[in-house]
Amino acid sequence: MLRVVLLLLTGTLAAGSAQPGSKNTTKPNILFIVADDLGWNDVGWHNPDVKTPVLDQLAQEGVILDQSYVNYVCTPSRTAFMTGYFPYHVGSQHLVFGTDKPQAIPSNFTFLPEKLKGLGYATHMVGKWHLGFCNWKYTPTYRGFDSFYGYYNGAEDYYTHVIANGLDLRDDKEVVKTKNGQYGTYFFTDRVVDIVEKHPADTPLFLYLPFQNVHQPLQVPKRFEDMYASVQNENRRKLLGMVSALDEAVGNVTMAMKNAGLWDNTLVIFTTDNGGWIVASGNNYPLRGGKVTLWEGGNRGVAFAHGKMLQKTGYTNNEMIHAVDWFPTILAAAGGTADAGIDGVSQLDTIMTGKPSPRTEFVYNIDDEFPTKQGAIRVGDYKLIEGYAGKPDGWIRPDNLTDTKADSGDPFIGTWLFNLKDDPTEHHNLADTMPDKLKEMQAKLAEYRKSLVPAINPPPDPKSNPQDWGGAWSPGWC
Repeated sequence: MLRVVLLLLTGTLAAGSAQPGSKNTTKPNILFIVADDLGWNDVGWHNPDVKTPVLDQLAQEGVILDQSYVNYVCTPSRTAFMTGYFPYHVGSQHLVFGTDKPQAIPSNFTFLPEKLKGLGYATHMVGKWHLGFCNWKYTPTYRGFDSFYGYYNGAEDYYTHVIANGLDLRDDKEVVKTKNGQYGTYFFTDRVVDIVEKHPADTPLFLYLPFQNVHQPLQVPKRFEDMYASVQNENRRKLLGMVSALDEAVGNVTMAMKNAGLWDNTLVIFTTDNGGWIVASGNNYPLRGGKVTLWEGGNRGVAFAHGKMLQKTGYTNNEMIHAVDWFPTILAAAGGTADAGIDGVSQLDTIMTGKPSPRTEFVYNIDDEFPTKQGAIRVGDYKLIEGYAGKPDGWIRPDNLTDTKADSGDPFIGTWLFNLKDDPTEHHNLADTMPDKLKEMQAKLAEYRKSLVPAINPPPDPKSNPQDWGGAWSPGWC
């Protein structure tokens, strides 16, 4: 397929759709884009040194979501997106699902695409799964997706598509063995374009695009790395190139949707799955810490919404949103409602009109497994962390990655209380100076902890060995 190379998306990004109260009741197409490990300071609207013209324009023409929270690593956030539940209510709160462990989201949880199919949507997924694959019933096409093109695990080589000595690339259920040497972001984007071009216009479309970029390994075609020739740190230069490759991919997808006549009725939701990974050259400055930590740099994510159906645009929204909210929000946009009792709340009015968020608090994480025994919540402006908060926990400038002190000097385990309105970068621990507020927050956390589900954390299973499955990571061993 001829790939359209887009370094700048100009004009006509504003979309069109059925407005509330209009006679046009066509359900919107929904494009749900999840970037992997994209840092707070690794997008152009936060850092002008980052070249993301497509994402910048979409964000600026839509609504930038400045208080949009995700989880601290991949699997928990994807759990929240697909189920509408906090990971500690599902069992996926402890780190990430491994390649060789029989881990998966239990089948009693209904996934978002299953709900959307009931509303008449065609549902397609291209990219990273990371929600379990040891049995076919846990894989994408058994959980509501009409098609799946991507990989099951949390990361892989961008060119060989191998992780831990096993190939991990599927077209629906079939292993793909023909892409060795090809950059994953290119052919994933080609598949999305193909889906869009073949999609019938009379059927609403749900596209879930959990991109591989910018998760390590740090690999990118040289033309993207060359866009940052002035960046001396090689790893940082590659990471930034991967961000720009992601930007181009999004541009190619949006152009395909325009060419197919779908764009004018498309709601775009873009989010990262967690903060930038500092050890892999991601950057979250001025926020503290990053991926694998409970600090803001690991959980306050870059996000925006775009679409002509949005009634208030071109501004930054500071209302509280959490990853669990995208499930009911997308359902509401599609004309449906989520089941009672889920943790998420619909933010459709918030992103459509700027109305106050229905959310006033959320759980960062609760985990009783060693070595990450931890609990953290936000209630109003206040944040409490108890236990293991995560490292590195400093404030790292992107232009000084080689000699910045990444550690704040705080202990690995402790108690921290912050007022995020006054101190969004978490410099001032109030635990000693506000004992009454601390007790109030600790009581709230203890109440949340009562509904903790044990983590799905079994030992590795040798039956998973890809060499026993034709050299590919495959379902069928649990």
